[in-house]
Amino acid sequence: MKKFFLAAAVALSMATPASAADMAVKAQPVPLPPPVYNWTGFYIGANGGWGESRNCWGFVPVAGGVIPDGCSSRSGGVFGGQLGYRWQAGQFVFGLEGQGDWADLKGSRVSLINPLFSTTTKTDGLGLITGQLGWAWDAALFYVKGGAAVTSNRYDIWTTLGGVNVASASSTRWGGTVGVGFEYGFAPNWSVGLEYDRLFMGDANNSFSVVNPIVAGAANRISQDVDLLTIRLNYRFGGPAVARY
Repeated sequence: MKKFFLAAAVALSMATPASAADMAVKAQPVPLPPPVYNWTGFYIGANGGWGESRNCWGFVPVAGGVIPDGCSSRSGGVFGGQLGYRWQAGQFVFGLEGQGDWADLKGSRVSLINPLFSTTTKTDGLGLITGQLGWAWDAALFYVKGGAAVTSNRYDIWTTLGGVNVASASSTRWGGTVGVGFEYGFAPNWSVGLEYDRLFMGDANNSFSVVNPIVAGAANRISQDVDLLTIRLNYRFGGPAVARY
């Protein structure tokens, strides 16, 4: 009988450490999965890059009609900022954004109608008010956008010989824009991206400060399209991180 209890005690003492070890392993916490990047929230940022403005001149005489005078394109730098809000639902991201940029897009050409004069178009400011629709894969976001565009322009007529300014006009023009972009969140509240926008500004008539020297008494009609390619850096305020289970 004593031998039986002794054997039972030895067996129990050998089993206890193994059971304790098993319990310790089971008690270890399960590591949580990494959070999913969420694009919801207000954001503000800066952008800079390249732009090209294409302008076609024409003149509208008093008698009516349009006399075309050729087209020119000019590229240059742009720099500015943007402010917006995004809301994410599943993989879809909806947004609204306002953007303003300083620009240096200036082009000159000799008039086809009267080579004694040359014409200059300068665009020094751009603005966009757009809606966005995007698809997100964690910290990567692809989106399309569209809305309204505005440009600030100055038009001048110069003498070919001597470069004397003989007429000028200014114009703030409204049109439309469409664009596409890709953005990547490299930190919880920071993202960097690349965006292309096409601005369709249409035709606009302008009256010069003096009698038009190229076509006497005529207004100028100028069409404008702008291409923008910018690098963007955004800081987002808030926005929850949702755990992936």
